[in-house]
This record gives sequence, structure tokens and C-alpha cells, in this order.
Amino acid sequence: MEIWINPACSKCRSAVDLLDAEGAEYTVRRYLEDVPSADEIRAVLDRLGLEPWDITRTQEADAKELGVKEWPKDADARERWITALTEHPKLIQRPIITAQDGSAVVARTDEAVRDALAR
Repeated sequence: MEIWINPACSKCRSAVDLLDAEGAEYTVRRYLEDVPSADEIRAVLDRLGLEPWDITRTQEADAKELGVKEWPKDADARERWITALTEHPKLIQRPIITAQDGSAVVARTDEAVRDALAR
């Protein structure tokens, strides 16, 4: 299991605390420093069953500067969104846990973290 975190994020810290409390084995990826490639983002999206706009933090300054709220959300625009996530990793929703069964969850709640642990 791997968890993508920003250490400054309270939701990320809560998720890590819960994983520790449950004795889970996991690795931490500080995705702002170890930026996921486009292929890694595509793989996580497949595991999440989501599209890139579903995991984009549209309220971030970078998102506003790019105008992502105005971008189309369709197959033709998918790569544009993925490129934005790789070039501006702050836009990636966090934390993301890749579960052992090959799935993934956006673990913003204790319930989502527990769901990942149960997989």
C-alpha cells in the first residue's frame, strides 16, 4: 500500500495517523517532491475509477491561474488535465491510497482510509 501525501495537509496527517494506529504496512510518497508521471497518474485514475478532473483541486491558485474550471471534461481534454496535474502537482487531491487489491481511494475521511485497509 502506498499513500500520496502533502505533509502540510491535515487530512494527510490524519490518514497516516490512522494507518499507523491500525498497524498498516505502507510507503509514503510526498508527491510534491516525488511528482507522479503522466503514466502514474493515468494508472491511479484507473485504480480510482475516476477522471483527472475528479481529483483536481480547482480552488488552488495554480488551478485558478490555469482556468481549469473552464476546461472541458471529456475524453478529448483528458490529457490536458493529466498534463496539468504533472506540471502542477499541488492540484492533485490528497491523500490518495493505493490499496493492496489494485484499487485506490481518495482518503479524505477516516472511513475512506478504513475502506482502503479492508481491501
